[in-house]
Amino acid sequence: MSRSLPVFLDVEASGFGAGSYPIEIGCVLDDLSAHCFLIRPMEGWTRWDDSAESVHGISRELLDQRGRDAREVAHLLNDLLAGRTVYSDAWGQDMAWLNRLYDETGVLQRFRVASLRELLDEAQAARWHDAKSAIQASLQLMRHRASSDARVLQATFAHLSGFEPLAA
Repeated sequence: MSRSLPVFLDVEASGFGAGSYPIEIGCVLDDLSAHCFLIRPMEGWTRWDDSAESVHGISRELLDQRGRDAREVAHLLNDLLAGRTVYSDAWGQDMAWLNRLYDETGVLQRFRVASLRELLDEAQAARWHDAKSAIQASLQLMRHRASSDARVLQATFAHLSGFEPLAA
């Protein structure tokens, strides 16, 4: 019986604290397909932190031009992830932003988000940061974006868990 890779998710946000909201959500499925959605801010989503923008490189102008309606993104994520458990390396932050998305769009979230730590034994956890740095360097992803970050998480988990090399 073959094992399948867990699904990983990452969220980029408008800022680093209270009042921030999700602006991009990316995930990588067990078949290695990556999905990424820019989110046009909802009315009332006004907090913007320039230091967050300097990390992810997503401008408000880009969200206005290419972002999708928040309710549409909530439904698209449900379509992709319904009934699954997806993993995040920043569970507390990502859940706060997902909760904001689902609460304020009135859409029921149909997937569970869990901490990456649930997947790792002590030895894997001890090696995680070094392995992740090596994977980031080997994948040569040039931007800090949600689907790229989710791909790095999945590839790092695969490396530490003995999965065959992943094709990206």
